[in-house]
Amino acid sequence: MNNIEAILVAPCGMNCGICSAYLAMKYDLKRQGLNKGYCAGCRPRGKNCAFMKKSCEKLGQDLVKYCYECADYPCRRLKQLDKRYRTNYHMSMIENLDFIRENGMTEFLEKENEKWRCPECGGVISCHGGVCFKCGVDKLKARGKGRYKWEE
Repeated sequence: MNNIEAILVAPCGMNCGICSAYLAMKYDLKRQGLNKGYCAGCRPRGKNCAFMKKSCEKLGQDLVKYCYECADYPCRRLKQLDKRYRTNYHMSMIENLDFIRENGMTEFLEKENEKWRCPECGGVISCHGGVCFKCGVDKLKARGKGRYKWEE
Protein backbone atom coordinates (compact mmCIF):
# COMPACT_ATOMS: atom_id res chain seq x y z
CA MET A 1 0.00 0.00 0.00
CA ASN A 2 1.29 3.44 -0.95
CA ASN A 3 0.60 6.16 1.60
CA ILE A 4 -0.12 9.71 0.54
CA GLU A 5 1.67 12.14 2.86
CA ALA A 6 0.60 15.53 4.25
CA ILE A 7 3.45 17.30 2.43
CA LEU A 8 1.75 16.30 -0.83
CA VAL A 9 -1.39 18.34 -0.07
CA ALA A 10 -1.01 21.74 -1.71
CA PRO A 11 -2.47 24.95 -0.23
CA CYS A 12 -5.25 24.90 -2.86
CA GLY A 13 -6.39 21.46 -1.69
CA MET A 14 -4.82 19.52 -4.56
CA ASN A 15 -3.59 16.15 -3.38
CA CYS A 16 -0.35 16.03 -5.37
CA GLY A 17 -0.06 12.34 -4.44
CA ILE A 18 -2.80 11.52 -6.98
CA CYS A 19 -1.50 13.82 -9.75
CA SER A 20 -0.33 12.17 -12.98
CA ALA A 21 2.94 14.14 -13.01
CA TYR A 22 3.76 13.08 -9.45
CA LEU A 23 2.83 9.44 -10.09
CA ALA A 24 4.75 9.42 -13.39
CA MET A 25 7.83 10.49 -11.43
CA LYS A 26 7.18 8.06 -8.57
CA TYR A 27 6.88 5.09 -10.94
CA ASP A 28 9.44 6.45 -13.44
CA LEU A 29 7.14 6.16 -16.46
CA LYS A 30 9.73 7.62 -18.83
CA ARG A 31 11.85 4.54 -18.17
CA GLN A 32 8.77 2.48 -19.06
CA GLY A 33 8.30 4.22 -22.40
CA LEU A 34 5.77 6.94 -21.55
CA ASN A 35 6.72 10.55 -22.14
CA LYS A 36 5.10 12.33 -19.20
CA GLY A 37 6.48 15.26 -17.27
CA TYR A 38 7.57 14.68 -13.69
CA CYS A 39 6.71 16.70 -10.61
CA ALA A 40 7.64 16.07 -6.97
CA GLY A 41 4.56 18.00 -5.75
CA CYS A 42 3.97 21.67 -5.01
CA ARG A 43 5.32 21.82 -1.46
CA PRO A 44 8.29 19.46 -2.00
CA ARG A 45 9.36 21.57 -5.00
CA GLY A 46 9.15 24.72 -2.91
CA LYS A 47 6.44 26.12 -5.19
CA ASN A 48 3.84 26.30 -2.40
CA CYS A 49 1.02 25.97 -4.95
CA ALA A 50 1.53 25.69 -8.69
CA PHE A 51 -2.09 26.58 -9.45
CA MET A 52 -2.67 29.55 -7.18
CA LYS A 53 0.66 31.12 -6.20
CA LYS A 54 0.89 33.54 -9.13
CA SER A 55 -2.64 34.83 -8.62
CA CYS A 56 -2.61 34.94 -4.81
CA GLU A 57 -0.50 37.39 -2.84
CA LYS A 58 -1.08 35.55 0.45
CA LEU A 59 0.22 32.25 -0.96
CA GLY A 60 3.03 34.02 -2.76
CA GLN A 61 4.21 35.49 0.53
CA ASP A 62 3.55 32.29 2.55
CA LEU A 63 0.95 34.07 4.71
CA VAL A 64 -1.43 31.09 4.66
CA LYS A 65 -0.73 27.36 4.73
CA TYR A 66 -4.08 26.40 3.12
CA CYS A 67 -6.52 28.53 1.14
CA TYR A 68 -9.31 27.99 3.70
CA GLU A 69 -7.30 30.21 6.09
CA CYS A 70 -7.98 33.21 3.83
CA ALA A 71 -10.90 35.62 4.34
CA ASP A 72 -11.61 35.39 0.59
CA TYR A 73 -11.97 31.58 0.64
CA PRO A 74 -13.03 30.28 -1.79
CA CYS A 75 -11.80 32.93 -4.19
CA ARG A 76 -12.78 33.18 -7.87
CA ARG A 77 -9.60 31.44 -9.07
CA LEU A 78 -10.05 28.52 -6.67
CA LYS A 79 -13.70 28.15 -7.69
CA GLN A 80 -12.65 27.98 -11.38
CA LEU A 81 -9.96 25.42 -10.63
CA ASP A 82 -12.35 23.38 -8.49
CA LYS A 83 -14.98 23.34 -11.22
CA ARG A 84 -12.43 22.06 -13.77
CA TYR A 85 -11.24 19.32 -11.42
CA ARG A 86 -14.78 18.25 -10.40
CA THR A 87 -15.79 18.10 -14.07
CA ASN A 88 -12.71 16.40 -15.50
CA TYR A 89 -10.89 14.63 -12.67
CA HIS A 90 -13.44 13.34 -10.14
CA MET A 91 -12.11 15.42 -7.23
CA SER A 92 -12.72 18.78 -5.61
CA MET A 93 -10.12 21.06 -4.08
CA ILE A 94 -12.78 22.94 -2.12
CA GLU A 95 -14.24 19.69 -0.73
CA ASN A 96 -10.71 18.62 0.22
CA LEU A 97 -10.01 21.90 2.00
CA ASP A 98 -13.37 21.87 3.80
CA PHE A 99 -12.74 18.30 4.94
CA ILE A 100 -9.24 19.16 6.21
CA ARG A 101 -10.55 22.22 8.06
CA GLU A 102 -13.39 20.25 9.68
CA ASN A 103 -11.69 16.88 10.31
CA GLY A 104 -7.94 17.45 10.23
CA MET A 105 -5.15 16.25 7.99
CA THR A 106 -4.89 12.75 9.49
CA GLU A 107 -8.51 11.89 8.66
CA PHE A 108 -8.17 13.47 5.23
CA LEU A 109 -5.13 11.35 4.40
CA GLU A 110 -6.89 8.19 5.62
CA LYS A 111 -9.86 8.99 3.38
CA GLU A 112 -7.66 9.80 0.38
CA ASN A 113 -5.51 6.68 0.80
CA GLU A 114 -8.67 4.59 0.72
CA LYS A 115 -10.41 6.50 -2.07
CA TRP A 116 -7.46 6.43 -4.48
CA ARG A 117 -6.07 2.96 -3.62
CA CYS A 118 -5.83 0.62 -6.60
CA PRO A 119 -7.94 -2.50 -5.93
CA GLU A 120 -5.56 -4.58 -8.05
CA CYS A 121 -2.13 -3.80 -6.58
CA GLY A 122 -2.61 -1.31 -3.73
CA GLY A 123 -0.87 1.47 -5.69
CA VAL A 124 -2.34 4.93 -6.20
CA ILE A 125 -4.92 5.72 -8.87
CA SER A 126 -4.39 9.06 -10.58
CA CYS A 127 -7.16 11.65 -10.56
CA HIS A 128 -5.95 12.51 -14.08
CA GLY A 129 -7.45 9.50 -15.80
CA GLY A 130 -8.44 7.03 -13.10
CA VAL A 131 -5.57 4.62 -13.82
CA CYS A 132 -3.04 3.16 -11.41
CA PHE A 133 0.42 4.19 -12.56
CA LYS A 134 1.94 1.19 -10.79
CA CYS A 135 0.02 -1.66 -12.47
CA GLY A 136 -1.77 0.19 -15.29
CA VAL A 137 1.17 1.21 -17.50
CA ASP A 138 -0.04 -0.99 -20.38
CA LYS A 139 -3.46 0.64 -20.12
CA LEU A 140 -1.85 4.10 -20.26
CA LYS A 141 0.20 3.11 -23.31
CA ALA A 142 -2.90 1.77 -25.06
CA ARG A 143 -4.77 5.05 -24.52
CA GLY A 144 -2.27 7.06 -26.55
CA LYS A 145 -2.82 10.83 -26.52
CA GLY A 146 -5.93 10.61 -24.34
CA ARG A 147 -4.17 8.55 -21.69
CA TYR A 148 -4.87 11.02 -18.91
CA LYS A 149 -8.63 11.28 -19.47
CA TRP A 150 -11.16 9.24 -17.53
CA GLU A 151 -12.96 6.50 -19.41
CA GLU A 152 -16.62 6.96 -18.68
